Amino acid sequence: MTDDINLGVGYEGILSICPQALDIFKQRGAEDLNALFDIANTLSTNHFYPEAAFFYKMAFDIHSKSPTQYPLAHVLLMARQVALLKANLPWKQEELEQLKNLCIPLYNFVVGWKQYRENKDAFTAIHTMLNCYEEFHTGEETDTIYLTIMMDLFNPSSLIGIRNREVGKADFNVIPNNLFLYWDQNPPEEINNNFKYLKDLGHFNLKIFDKAEAIEWLYQNYGTEARQLFLSARHPAEAADFLRIHVINYYGGWWLDADIQLQSVEKFYIVTPVIYEHVFFLTDNNVIHNDFFGSISNSSILNDCLLSLYRNSYLHRGLFIAYKTGPGVFARALNRHYYRTLRGEAKYPSCVLLDHHKFAEVIREFPTPYKTQGPTWHVA
Repeated sequence: MTDDINLGVGYEGILSICPQALDIFKQRGAEDLNALFDIANTLSTNHFYPEAAFFYKMAFDIHSKSPTQYPLAHVLLMARQVALLKANLPWKQEELEQLKNLCIPLYNFVVGWKQYRENKDAFTAIHTMLNCYEEFHTGEETDTIYLTIMMDLFNPSSLIGIRNREVGKADFNVIPNNLFLYWDQNPPEEINNNFKYLKDLGHFNLKIFDKAEAIEWLYQNYGTEARQLFLSARHPAEAADFLRIHVINYYGGWWLDADIQLQSVEKFYIVTPVIYEHVFFLTDNNVIHNDFFGSISNSSILNDCLLSLYRNSYLHRGLFIAYKTGPGVFARALNRHYYRTLRGEAKYPSCVLLDHHKFAEVIREFPTPYKTQGPTWHVA
């Protein structure tokens, strides 16, 4: 037995628990680094953590340890420690030392997260982890884990606020009453019905961009680079991601995806507090919703989102959309701001994170047949 894996049953026996991983093995074997990495990732995605740890170790063992061979050796070893941690299996000290010698930030990440899981001491965990998230693509699991730990420091209720502000002490701006949406062209009936519904609310300064308007708006306000990156988006969802950060940071207001709906103006005001400069919602596993959020203009958080947006668009064009342009850039921006705040290098942002229950109270989903009839952004 190694990592609680029975080697006597062979690779096919080990992988029989996960058909997707078994298919990779049957097609590509277990001697190629990338095949092993894909097998391990597939096992981890399907929550077979002991088996994932085993195959990450196999990949690490055959790695040349060259800094030009991908996936990098320290990434494999870090992924193994994460899988062992999730499986509640012990670490080996020699592997930790190897990881520390290869990449200190990744070592800090796994050690800090282990500390947090064991004692829920968020401050000590962050002190250990430092800004380890910078070693990862925006939106990877590290950002989500880090944000979750930060919430213990800044969002103790896990529901309403990172810091309560007293109404009357006007040291903050108010999110403008603007509501922005985007649909590239020829919206189907259900989307047009949503547009009509939002217009009939008669409350917001409503602006719905189409592709042609978005192209011209980006050019007029952000120049040729913004226009070109928008046009090079692989999917309308990626284009909408790119547009939303620019628009909200320019005007201030609320962004709403065209395929979701505000339940009512009354619920909007009951759920979304008016005394913060930023309002974000979280999924049930603490991923930030970018389909509905609010911010003031020229926001320090959204300015940081723009940095990641452009960096990813130029350097990591093939990155998964959610990481490249979607929720990932928001998580990275918040993590950076919280970390700077703890270091005393930045003013604490006026920001609130609301949980997935609050999102469900203010947002209504409606049937959107186009999602099952066309290519999904999840494969882009």
